[in-house]
Amino acid sequence: MGWLSGLPVIVQAGFLLVLSNCFMTWAWYGHLRTLAASPWYIAAIASWSVALFEYLLQVPANRIGYTEMSLSQLKILQEVISLTVFLPFSIFIMKESFKWDYVWAALCIMGAVYFIFRSH
Repeated sequence: MGWLSGLPVIVQAGFLLVLSNCFMTWAWYGHLRTLAASPWYIAAIASWSVALFEYLLQVPANRIGYTEMSLSQLKILQEVISLTVFLPFSIFIMKESFKWDYVWAALCIMGAVYFIFRSH
């Protein structure tokens, strides 16, 4: 991916996964706010259109990441990034209130990161 190629693999994969998750989060949940009054099939078509860009970033991210990370490590990285993107989305876009349960859940995810990456 051009300018990314000089960076460490985990940075390349992580960067692409962050961008991918921005599209994914919008495709999965953005229609709940922006297309709430539309029929479900309109929301589905709009979501599929957004999801295309998610896949155009996610596929290279996983291919790059898999050169140095295990499948399990890629999955946990994806989950951490997914929740990291989802939290501000839910608070700032969907207008949900912050809950301390988000912090406790994040600590559990950090435990998963520790266990999956400790043997690497």
